[in-house]
Amino acid sequence: MKKRNPQLSLRLDAAVADPLAPWLDGKWLPYLGAGLALRLSTGREAAVREGSNLHITLPPHPTARQIRDCAEAWLRDEARRLIEAAVKRHADRLGCRPPRWTLSFAARANWAQADTTGTLRFHWRLIEQPVAVIDQVVGRAIAASAPTEHHDDLFAGLTA
Repeated sequence: MKKRNPQLSLRLDAAVADPLAPWLDGKWLPYLGAGLALRLSTGREAAVREGSNLHITLPPHPTARQIRDCAEAWLRDEARRLIEAAVKRHADRLGCRPPRWTLSFAARANWAQADTTGTLRFHWRLIEQPVAVIDQVVGRAIAASAPTEHHDDLFAGLTA
C-alpha cells in the first residue's frame, strides 16, 4: 500500500487567523495619525480617553467581540464629532449651508463620496488619519458639492 502524503492530512483552515483574536487589553488602536492603547475597566460609566489610553467599560471577562464593538463605537462617535465640526467650519468659510452628511461603514469605500441625493458620506475610519487629513478630505468634499451661483447674464460680474 502506498504511503499517504502527510501534507494531505493538514487542515486547510488551521492557518486562518481569528480576526477578533487581537482585541485584548493593551491593543493599539490607530487614532488621529497616532494611536491609543485600549484599556479594559469595569469601574467607569462610559468610555473615556485619558492621554494615549482609551478606557472602555465592559462587564468582567468580556468577549473579543464586545471589546471590539465598544472600542469601535467610541471611535465612530469621535469621527462623527470631528467631521461635524469640520463640515460646519468649511461650509461657513464657503458661505453656504452645511450639506447633509452621514458616516459610511462600507467595507470598500472612499474617504468621502456623494450619493445621488447630494448627501455626503464620510467613512468612519477617517478617525485613524491625522486631523489635517480629515480637514482636507471634508474641505474638498464640501467644495465639490457646494452649489454654484448661476447668472442669467454671462458677463454680469465683469466691469469695464
